[in-house]
Amino acid sequence: MFWILFLIFLAACAAPVASGGLFAPGDWYRDLSKPSWTPPDWMFPVAWTILYIAMSVAAARIALLPDTGLALGLWSVQITLNTLWSPVFFGLRQIFHAGIIVIALWLAVATTMVAFWLLDPVAGALMAPYLLWVTIAAALNWRVWSLNREA
Repeated sequence: MFWILFLIFLAACAAPVASGGLFAPGDWYRDLSKPSWTPPDWMFPVAWTILYIAMSVAAARIALLPDTGLALGLWSVQITLNTLWSPVFFGLRQIFHAGIIVIALWLAVATTMVAFWLLDPVAGALMAPYLLWVTIAAALNWRVWSLNREA
């Protein structure tokens, strides 16, 4: 049963992957001013692949437990916000509004991590790298916005 649940949650991660594919960075992003600490382009797909696997394992572990509706609802909120970010940032080129979304995403991931931790510490720990990556993404989003307010 675990593997079926894992695959269901991993399939849910296809939404942000598709969103990122439909709204790829392109020349517009490449031409923006970015801080020196911006991760290299190759790191994004590698990091997201690892994170989607970890968050799917975490959610599958939680789904096997009783009374986990709130925790899984929070997981659904964070994956929805994750899916929304790329169209706003890359599609609409609304860096500021994407920054608002990434703050909401950070709060949703943090809340999900705590909810998971209370039910299963391993599942909560599996969400920690995601929170770290979203922290970096939020800082990067806001720094890119501050460097490119006219863009």
